[in-house]
Amino acid sequence: MVSLRHRGFTLIELLVVLALIAILAAIVTPQYLDRVQEAREVALQQNLHETRKIIDQFYKDKQRYPQTLNELVELRYIRALPIDPITQQSSTWKLIKADAAGGGIIDLRSGATGLAKNGSHYASW
Repeated sequence: MVSLRHRGFTLIELLVVLALIAILAAIVTPQYLDRVQEAREVALQQNLHETRKIIDQFYKDKQRYPQTLNELVELRYIRALPIDPITQQSSTWKLIKADAAGGGIIDLRSGATGLAKNGSHYASW
């Protein structure tokens, strides 16, 4: 008579598999986090570039700079305030005002603290 024996994994086999998964996760996680940071930096550069183009277009159209970023939204130059991908907020932008009478925003910079992967400060972009 054949005896049916239920086979399963031993505790040692399960521990070996879990150790291998942990080693693979330890190798992959830093690379993933680096890619996420690189993507945020590229998105920040793109947001700055596009918003600066919009400010320049506003000046060409109105012969003055916008008083606030919200004015760009209200006049439909942009659909929504850009988000700083590093701080993940739209309220942290550092606005640079014109010295001339009437002021207005001539440029903006990131309000993020810290250094980019290339060693420059986010606030200097």
